[in-house]
Order: sequence, then C-alpha cells, then structure tokens
Amino acid sequence: MRAAMPFLTFEGRAFEALEYYKEVFHHFDIIQLVNYTGSNKIQQAVIRIGDMHLMLRDSDVPSEFTFTPSMSVYIECTDINEIEMLYRKLKKNGAIHIPLDDYNMSKRYAWIQDQFGVSWQLNLL
Repeated sequence: MRAAMPFLTFEGRAFEALEYYKEVFHHFDIIQLVNYTGSNKIQQAVIRIGDMHLMLRDSDVPSEFTFTPSMSVYIECTDINEIEMLYRKLKKNGAIHIPLDDYNMSKRYAWIQDQFGVSWQLNLL
C-alpha cells in the first residue's frame, strides 16, 4: 500500500474550499490540481496540511449525500495561538459541535464544521 488519505467530494465548491483552506492553514501546499476540461471545477486535487494529505474534488454527477460529522479531519496543534486561530477561522459560517475549551482528554479541544460541511477536530498537544 502506498498511502491512505481522506477524500473529500464537494458539490461544485471544491476550488472555493481549496482557496479557503489555503488561507486558514499556514502549513498548506497544493500537491496536484487537475480541473475538468473547460471548467474551473476540480476533477482531482491533493493538498497537504502539515504532514497530512487530503484529496478533494467536485462531483461530476449530482449526489444525494454530503459530508457528515461522523467523519472528521483531526488536527494536532502545538501551541495555543494556533488552535485558537484555526478555531476562529474554521467556525466562521460553520457550526460548533464541541466548543473550544479545556476537557479531561485535552488541554484545549474543539469539534467544528466549516462552511463547506467538513468537520474538523482540533486538539492542543
């Protein structure tokens, strides 16, 4: 096996999400970006956030499903300023499942859903 990574399928907003994540995460790189022919819709992209790779794309056919909080992207933060910044940016126009706070399992933890419906768990190490 070469690799395993989350694969996010968007309904026409993948490029908007990619641009948004580029602004949110300081350690962000676009590894690969292929658009559908004659379109700005993403056929396949691979991005890197820190040491994690994510694939994303726009669905080329309408679907009856969307993102669910039961699948989330887990981010380990190393300082308080980083987790607070990510929390502030990712919750904008999104939803808070668990607010950023101190919990028994973590010094600082949050579970949020961004404006695209992608869920993120943030944990301060």
